[in-house]
Amino acid sequence: MKKNTNIESVLILPDIRSALNVGAIFRTADAVNISKIYLTGYTPNPTDKFGRVQKDIAKSALGAETWVPWEYKKTVLPLIRKLKKDGFTIIALEQDKRAVDYRKIKMTTQKVVIILGGEVEGLAKNILDECDIIAEIQMHGKKESLNVSVATGVLLFRLLHS
Repeated sequence: MKKNTNIESVLILPDIRSALNVGAIFRTADAVNISKIYLTGYTPNPTDKFGRVQKDIAKSALGAETWVPWEYKKTVLPLIRKLKKDGFTIIALEQDKRAVDYRKIKMTTQKVVIILGGEVEGLAKNILDECDIIAEIQMHGKKESLNVSVATGVLLFRLLHS
């Protein structure tokens, strides 16, 4: 599959609690050529404040955490607003009454931010209110949602390789 290298694509991971999910998202981000990942809130970082490797992230990222650019920001809203001002289209992946089927989103921009919700609570309303598009993956089984790392893969491959 040919990578779409014309799109500057950024991920924001606010309040993802599982280091294994963060690592899996890094690995997927590498596979689709994500430009940068922002980790916010209590999302674990690949290294701690002393520079020690976070073993669970390294375990599931298989090295991607060492070459996919990342940065930690304490709060997410100022980051979203800055990226929006810089010309990025902001897309959230979340279940919401305003959400559209992810398969219907057409990439019409060369700069996109994708925000992924926490495993339990999802994305807060104040984050969703800042987004240009809210995408949803329709569920057909008994569960209400996919694991955040799995949902990330589904969305990224559809948006960035369609």
